[in-house]
Formats: sequence, structure tokens, C-alpha cells
Amino acid sequence: YICLRDPEGIVEHQIVLTPAAFFVATQLDGESDVRAIQRAFAQQFGGQEAAAEDILRIVNDLDEQGFLLSERFEARRQHVETAFLESALRPAYLAGKSYAEQAGALRAFLNEQFTTHSGGPGEAPGAQPGSGDPLRCLIAPHIDFHRGGHAYARAYLELFKQGRPDVVIIFGVAHISPPAPFVLTRKAFDTPFGALLTDQDLVRQLEAACSWDPYAYEMVHRTEHSIEFQAVMLSYLYGPNVRIVPILCSTFGSELGSVEPAHLSAVNTFLETCQDIVATLGKRVSVIAGADLAHVGRRFGDDFDISEPIVEGVAERDRQDLQYVTAGDADGFYRSVMQDRNERRICGLNCIYASLKTVACSGVTGELLHYDYAHDPAGGIVSFADVAFA
Repeated sequence: YICLRDPEGIVEHQIVLTPAAFFVATQLDGESDVRAIQRAFAQQFGGQEAAAEDILRIVNDLDEQGFLLSERFEARRQHVETAFLESALRPAYLAGKSYAEQAGALRAFLNEQFTTHSGGPGEAPGAQPGSGDPLRCLIAPHIDFHRGGHAYARAYLELFKQGRPDVVIIFGVAHISPPAPFVLTRKAFDTPFGALLTDQDLVRQLEAACSWDPYAYEMVHRTEHSIEFQAVMLSYLYGPNVRIVPILCSTFGSELGSVEPAHLSAVNTFLETCQDIVATLGKRVSVIAGADLAHVGRRFGDDFDISEPIVEGVAERDRQDLQYVTAGDADGFYRSVMQDRNERRICGLNCIYASLKTVACSGVTGELLHYDYAHDPAGGIVSFADVAFA
């Protein structure tokens, strides 16, 4: 059987097709008629015929479920987009899906992640954050809480033990890679613990630094988890007492060529504005990258199974990259990842780069708090790390 889902989240449910129904779906190119699909079906399945009424039933079912590009789907898309874009609040999209929707249940789960039994630091956040200066920068995962909750606990305990920032700039990953280097939103981020407000003045400063429309792909924020998970952790620790600047990093246009992002004026201008914001706010701001590292195995397109030598090889290369991260060397990190054309699929490449560039003017160095990986149920591993810059 083949499971279909909508990566944009316009349709939130999934459907399962038989191989025969899936083949019919692959023939729906807007040009082939029923007879052409019948001929292709017979060729694919050894002369077996598909009745015209069966093909039409599959087409109608796909359309009803929202998996056919049609007038019905476009109406559904328009409804979802209008509701999101007109709202001042980004709903907690994964609440009730990836983590508990109720604050009490979610708090109990997150509390457990800080225990040694769960792989956490063995220390829980206290009643009040530390009284020192906030962390300058934190690299944290964006893997789901059930596989990486212990790593979130280790990262965010370090953040909490320092002083509470007034503002947190969050760089996330736009996994569907819209054709814009950075995607902004003015929306507050809802969580089961309450909403985190976005700092409107700082977002306007970043708008002015964009040579593209930073809201053209704002819909990507609706379902993207990389910032949502950081917002949940911040709200868990601080309630509504921090403001955020949510920034999704997409393609810089340099990943497939020899040009490094340091030589791209649009990227540089934006990140220089981020630097200016950090310099102006000083000790009142922290920068967070919601970033995973390697994605390796059949789930991600490789033709091999995961073995101990594979895991060790991934970890060795990851740690080579992380040496540049802890040194605060954004360009060195980028070159290290790209020396094999990002063979490990480091999805956090650009948001880690952006975070390091943003705090580069602070002259900080980082500490690797934790490194780990988790298995993907479809076959593969995802690695992640916690790095703190005090």
C-alpha cells in the first residue's frame, strides 16, 4: 500500500492507496483520458484491464479527499490560506498531533524529559531563571519531542540557568524550501502554555533589509515545526515573558553551486541587520537555531540500511562540522558541510549559518552540550546537537 499526505498541510489527513489505485493516480496528468489510462494500466499490470467506472471512482475519491489538483482543491486551499493570513495568531499546528494539546499533560511530559531516565540532564528548571546574562546563542534540535525531548531538555536547561532574554531571534528551517532566503511573519505563536508575541519593531527592521517579499511564502510558517517546537519550549520556561522574532531559512541559492552565502548580497544584508539588532539590544537578546543535522538511510533516499559503521561515520563527520560551530565560524561550518555537497542532508545548514553570523560580532565561542541521533521509523537516522554560546 502507498500512503499519501499533503506536505503543505492544506489537507491534514492521509490516505492509503492500493498499488493499482496509486498507478491510476500517477496517470492523472491533466492530459490523459480514461482510455489512455486503461491502456497504460494494462501495460503496467500484464494485460489486466481496469474498468472505466473504477478509474472514475478513484478520480472522484481523490478529488473528494483533496488529493487532486482541481477547483475543489483550490477552494479548499483558498479557505485555509485566507484563515491563516488574516489571523494575528499562528496556531500551534502540531498540538494534539506531535505533542499534547493540554498544557498540564504537555508540562508533565516535558518535565519528564529533564530526568536521567529519559536521557535528560538530571536537573529540572527552577522556579526562576538565572540572574546572569542570557545566552548569546543556542543551537537546539527540531526533531519531534518523543525522539529528541532529552536533547531539548539539555539545551533549554542551559538557556534557563542563564538570565532570561527579553527577545529571542529564532532561525528555523523551511523544509519545503520556498524560493526566498528568509521568510518572516508578524504573527504571535500560540502554544498550549499561551501565546508568544512577536516583536513587531524588529520584524519591521528586517523587512526593510529584504530585497524580496519576506511574506510571499508566509504560509510556510503555518505547518513548519522547526520554530514551533522552540516556541513551545520558550513558553514552557518563561510563559509570555519573552518576545520572539521568527525567521524561516530556506534555500540561499548557493547549495548547488560553488558560491558561498558569504558572497550573496541579499543574504549578507539581511544577516547584517540581524547583527545590528543584536548589537543594539546587547545582553537583552538571545539567538536560537532550531536545527537538526544529518538525515541518512533509506527513508531519505540512500540505498543502504543503517549499521554501526554508518552511524560512526555520520557522527565523525558531524563532529567535524561541529568544531566549526563551537568556534563560531559560520563560513568554516558551511564549507565543512558542503565539502561532500551535503551528502548527509544537514537540514539545519542555513539556519545554523545564519545564527552564527548573527552573533559573530559578539566574538563568542560555544560549548557542545550534547550530541545524539534518533532512528526514523521508515528506515534511517537523524542526528542533532545542543551547542550553547554564553
